[in-house]
Amino acid sequence: MRVLIAEDDEVSRRILEYWLKKWGYEVIIAHNGRQAWEVLNNRDAPRMAILDWMMPEMDGLEVCRLVREKWENEYIYIIILTAKDTKPDIIKALDAGADDYINKPYYQGELQSRIKAGRRIIELEKELSGKIKSLEEALLHVKQLQGLLPICSYCKKVRDDNNYWHQVEEYISEHSDAKFSHGICPDCYEKYAKADLENFKRSSEKKAGK
Repeated sequence: MRVLIAEDDEVSRRILEYWLKKWGYEVIIAHNGRQAWEVLNNRDAPRMAILDWMMPEMDGLEVCRLVREKWENEYIYIIILTAKDTKPDIIKALDAGADDYINKPYYQGELQSRIKAGRRIIELEKELSGKIKSLEEALLHVKQLQGLLPICSYCKKVRDDNNYWHQVEEYISEHSDAKFSHGICPDCYEKYAKADLENFKRSSEKKAGK
C-alpha cells in the first residue's frame, strides 16, 4: 500500500519514512503542501496521506479541504500530524476533512495502530465500492428487459431494435439469464391439446385394432 508523507521538516520526514517502510508501506514524499496536492490530485493517487499541518505554500488543512472538495475518485484516508493539541485544533482538523489526528511528538506504536485502522477503512471502502459496482451492473442488466416491446397481435413474436422478429422465449433468453421449461396452461389444454390428444388416442386404437 502506498502512503504519502507531506512534511517540510527533513528530520521528521525521514523518521516517518523510516517507520513506514519498516512496516511494509511504499512511501511517496512531498516537501510542502502544494507538492502534496499535486500528488493527491492524480488518478493514481495513494489511498492514504499523512499531512503535517504547518507547511509552506499550502498547509495540511488546505490540502485536506481540496481533496474533499475536488477529488471524485477512490477515497483518500488523511491523517493530520501536528504539535497543535487543543480540542479546538482537533475540531478544526476534522472539520477540514481529516480522518484522524496525531500529535507531535508521537509514539511509533500509536502511529502504526492508527495507520492500520486507516487501512482497514480503505479496504472496507474498496469492498463496498466493488459491491456497488456489481449492483449497478445487475440493475443495468435488468433494465435491458424494461421499456416498450413491440409484439405481434397474432403470432406474439417480439421485435428487437434491428427490426427482427423473435419468439418471446428466444428474445427473453438473449436479454436475460432466464431459462424456459414448456408446459400447457388450462385454457390452451381445453382449446388445443385436449382435441389433439383425443385424436391421437383414437388413431392409436385404430392401429391397434388392425
